Parts: sequence; structure tokens; C-alpha cells
Amino acid sequence: MPKKWAYYNDNDSYVCEWVRNLIRAGLVTDGVVDERSILLVQPDDLRGFRRVHMFCGIAVWDYALNLAGWGDAEVWTGSCPCQPFSSAGKRAGFADERHLWPAWYRLIAERRPLTVFGEQVESRDGRRWLDLVQADLEAAAYAVGAVGLPAAGVGAPHGRHRMFFVADAQCGTAERQRHDMEAAARGVPDAGNGGEPRDLADAGGERREVKRLRVQPGRSRASG
Repeated sequence: MPKKWAYYNDNDSYVCEWVRNLIRAGLVTDGVVDERSILLVQPDDLRGFRRVHMFCGIAVWDYALNLAGWGDAEVWTGSCPCQPFSSAGKRAGFADERHLWPAWYRLIAERRPLTVFGEQVESRDGRRWLDLVQADLEAAAYAVGAVGLPAAGVGAPHGRHRMFFVADAQCGTAERQRHDMEAAARGVPDAGNGGEPRDLADAGGERREVKRLRVQPGRSRASG
């Protein structure tokens, strides 16, 4: 296992120092800890890392991968801010500046990791967020699956329902090759449709329009 094998990103300096302490203690994979906003991260910054943890918090995703015996297979993880979609928040949804999926998807579409894991609060708004995530990833030729799990299901004394998803690039190789050829012809990755509106269907078949934020450098999720 090469040194500095993992990349951790979070713009909270407190949790970043926590991750550095975990690395020094040998409890999570050795790696680079980046405190910049994801909006400032460029695809080339992630070149060569086998594990990439965006919105890393205290590196729970990496710890879980090690417990599961994941090994050295390429994997990205991320827990996008939940405040825009939580019933406990202002519920600004896609209009909230902390809706940072477009920024993460920009990096995914460019670097094309083999496996992506993520999670979000399980709520009505959270399920709409997952609609968007699944549509984007499937457009990039990933196979996507998701499941809702409560914290009580793993022994916690509370519900705290969350949705977990996995995107797999090894399914549909022909579709990925076609997508890569089309992206190369365009000259740019299809990263979140550039913030333009798009129609999605909810579980009941109703059509609705989702407006994604344009990614603006310098904006941070520090407020949440």
C-alpha cells in the first residue's frame, strides 16, 4: 500500500485535525487532508489517490471500508451536506448554497472512479436529491442502487434515517465507452448539466423541474 494513499477533504478545520490524529494513530488510511472548499478542488488534485473522501467528517467512511476489508480497489465516498434537505433545517433544497452535489459530480465526471458511495438524510426532500444524484450518475454510465437505513437498525438508541447509495462503473462497460467517446467529442464532461434546469420524474411519475446551482469558486459549506 503506497504512502499517502487516500485523500480527505472537508472545510471544517476541527474535523480535519481530528482526521490527521486518526492517521497518526493508524486508525484510518494514511493520506492527504485538504481543508479547502470542494468548490476549489480540481480534478487533477485527485490524480493517483485510490481512495477519495469528500465531505469526510471524521473519516468514518474510510474506517468502515477498512472494517469491510475493501482493500486497494479504487473508491470515492462523500456525505454531502444534509441541511438543505433535512426537515430540521430551512428546507431551501436545491436553492441552498450548501447543495454541493454539482461540485462533487463535476469531479466524479472528470476522474471517473470505479465505485462511489454516498449518503443523505432520508426525507421527502432527500429523496428528490437522490433522484438528481441517480439521474446524473446514470447519465455518466454508472449503475446506481440505494437503500434507506435507520441508525436503530445497527444498535443505536434513535432512528436517524439515512439513505445510502452506491454507483458502480464496472456494470455496463459498453455504455461507459460510449459516454466517454461522446464526452471527448464535446470536449468537456457532462458535469451536472451546467446548472441548467432539467426534468425528472418522481416515484409517482409526476414531472418536475430541478434547478441546479452553478458552481461558483470561493463559496463554502462552512455555514452548515
